Amino acid sequence: MVRAEGDPGLRDVRWVRLDGLHLTLRFLGPTEEDGIPAVAAAVDAAAAASSRFDVAIGGAGAFPSVARPRALWLAVTAGAVELGATARSLDDRLGEVGWPRDDRPYRAHLTLARSDGVRAGPDIARRLIAAAASFETSFRAESLVLFESISGGGPARYEPLHEARLD
Repeated sequence: MVRAEGDPGLRDVRWVRLDGLHLTLRFLGPTEEDGIPAVAAAVDAAAAASSRFDVAIGGAGAFPSVARPRALWLAVTAGAVELGATARSLDDRLGEVGWPRDDRPYRAHLTLARSDGVRAGPDIARRLIAAAASFETSFRAESLVLFESISGGGPARYEPLHEARLD
């Protein structure tokens, strides 16, 4: 298949690099350098208020729908309640240092690819869902990490800026 970068109908979905897989608790967007210490303190406070917990991943889906996917993801099948509580705690702590509250409901998932505008997106979403039907893996959530998202010049990269261990 020939892919044309400028034509969304001819390019493939944009897969997340393996070293970029992560569960997002809160996306902040552009942040001034002098605001990073306050965000790191909020991460520390949220981590101190949370305990380590198990997370299981299995099954797949697409946002907003398989027919018109923008993101392809794996589902969180265990630990979603704990992830949601930790996300709310982080949101509360960020509010204390001036960030506006995120009013959207938290939906725990592991993004694998972006497919906005890609003609093959629905087919790839259906194939991912079928392939992931029997997939399951698990891990122990032990820390919160503040990442800087670096885009441009290829796939997004995520550089860790601060890590806080869960109690």
